[in-house]
Amino acid sequence: MSGDTIGKLFKVTNWGESHGPAIGCVVEGCPANIKLSEQDIQPLLDRRRPGQSHLVTQRNEADQVEILSGVFNGVTTGTPISLLIKNQNKKSKDYDEFAKLYRPSHADFTYQQKYKVRDPAGGGRSSARMTASNVAAGAIALKVISQLGIQVFSWVESVADIKSEIELQDVSEELIESNLVRCPDENAAKKMEEAILKARKDGDTLGGVVRCLVKNMPVGLGEPLFDKLEADLAKAMLSINASKGFEFGSGFDGTKMKGSEHNDLFYKDKSSGKILTKTNYSGGIQGGISNGMDLDFRVAFKPVATLMQKQKTLTVDGEEIEYQGRGRHDPCVLPRAVPIVDAMAALVLCDHYLLYKVYK
Repeated sequence: MSGDTIGKLFKVTNWGESHGPAIGCVVEGCPANIKLSEQDIQPLLDRRRPGQSHLVTQRNEADQVEILSGVFNGVTTGTPISLLIKNQNKKSKDYDEFAKLYRPSHADFTYQQKYKVRDPAGGGRSSARMTASNVAAGAIALKVISQLGIQVFSWVESVADIKSEIELQDVSEELIESNLVRCPDENAAKKMEEAILKARKDGDTLGGVVRCLVKNMPVGLGEPLFDKLEADLAKAMLSINASKGFEFGSGFDGTKMKGSEHNDLFYKDKSSGKILTKTNYSGGIQGGISNGMDLDFRVAFKPVATLMQKQKTLTVDGEEIEYQGRGRHDPCVLPRAVPIVDAMAALVLCDHYLLYKVYK
């Protein structure tokens, strides 16, 4: 199996399975002399971990990270950083029957056809549990890019047809973390929580959209062709489990505008002397390269595929049967997807920052 590594200079290789002894990653390319400890990584993992509220899966994992290499006397050495997260609350027997069938909208069928073998316990490599390792690596990336003053804010913009109406300038980390849904719009957050709890009661699931805003962006990150900054962000975001769409800047709404409406006009800010744009339909990137404006993008997540309702499916022998999902699953991934989007954005930005430094 290939495709376990992301990045060119800041490279992260993900390993492990959902119900194996542990999961983790190896981070290569982190600059030396960055202050780093488990305490720098744990807060972001705590925001992603299962069992944190009644809105998410009740699998109770502490997700305590251990740094095995690459750090000496509290600073990075420039050598590979190995991160370990032990799996503790494993219930592999919950998945025994799934070895004999294909769950609707899961990776069971495709994995079986491609590799002729699969780990049915929690989905093995296809499990969203694999994102924990990426979040741990993303915390390191955030440490690196924070030196530039870059700030990454992701939040739940919508759940099903319930949408936040908060203005971008009013979004803050405090408002995002003020409720279990991680929606900075208090009224919308209450409706979202009610909808998620109802879906759980009905044995159903909901999808939605996470929006991300990256502030204090430098000019010059990204390349003009295949390594466009938005292209690498799209790949990172669409690698997240259950993601089904990526929209940058004006996105699909921009197709409804005329060029005269959509163009971001330049002006020189008198106080800072910086060249800015009056609007930001480009989402902070032009020609694949950051222009200094805020990055602005959305990631769409489908409803979780595991339902606590009876559905028809096929066995591995092609027999039609009726089955019902079991185990511990999120009725909506959105609240836990927020820190994952933060982390994946940080990984891409850190990699492009290091690539940019090569040219300086």
